[in-house]
Amino acid sequence: MEIEILKKLFEVIFPVFFIIGIGYLFGKKNPDFDSNVITSFAGTVGVPSLLFYSLTLSNLDFNIFLKFAGITLLCIGLFTLMGVILLIILKRNILRELPPIILPNMGNMGMAFCLFAYGAKGFSIASAIASVIMILHFTVNIFLAKGKFSIEPLLKSIPLYVICIAGIFLYFKIPVPKFVSNTTMLLGYTTIVLVLSSLGIALSSLRTVSIKKTLIISFARLIGGPIIAFAVIKFFGLTGYQAGVLFIQCSMPAAVLTYLLAKMYSPKEQADNIASVIATSTFISVVTIPVIVFIALTAFD
Repeated sequence: MEIEILKKLFEVIFPVFFIIGIGYLFGKKNPDFDSNVITSFAGTVGVPSLLFYSLTLSNLDFNIFLKFAGITLLCIGLFTLMGVILLIILKRNILRELPPIILPNMGNMGMAFCLFAYGAKGFSIASAIASVIMILHFTVNIFLAKGKFSIEPLLKSIPLYVICIAGIFLYFKIPVPKFVSNTTMLLGYTTIVLVLSSLGIALSSLRTVSIKKTLIISFARLIGGPIIAFAVIKFFGLTGYQAGVLFIQCSMPAAVLTYLLAKMYSPKEQADNIASVIATSTFISVVTIPVIVFIALTAFD
């Protein structure tokens, strides 16, 4: 039994970190490589396709979708409380440096781990959670980075419209045409590879500043996340793959998108601090994620 669990653990974790590693090595050998093309493709075509395919893949019940959207918002609220307290103690900018604490990398890393751990059923739940995070990136994240709210980025957010369309398919139980399913599947799975490799490329150029405070924030993200997830799981009585998916998703390191938006809208000092948290938390997650996935596969199944 223990060998089977270890084998499953390796099957879940190795592909994700291997692809990130390829991107990291590529970035080191090609420091001038512009990954903005990948980011643009992923944001406008790849991620919307991935969300649509994964949400409609296993005929996810619309009420389950709403349930996990609500649970995700609750988790984000608790992450926010933790983050605000921590940033006050560390005397950091509460608004602009909050995103990497409250917005984990649920989109590319989290969804990939859940796909390999639980298959299509887990992938759909992971997508429901990630869809909320995507909307928050283009609303809350930009608001925090800029220090003021604007609805324009949300209106231009293609993932938002795709999530709404997928919601219509789920609510009315409309079967997705096979050619649409096949097309979004190819685009979606291609996006996972591209985004994971671009994460590695981004990590190859990010630098760490204020090491002590960066480590504290990184460990808060990687340890506080699963603790909060565990409490929420127990509160709602979640079990099996649903509990495991939420646990894995909430345990991810800081999302790279928080740095990209900080670089666009925040002062350089805050952007550099966020980059440090992303790089540090992602490297530390090489150790923490195997533990998290092991717990998810054994404690909730």
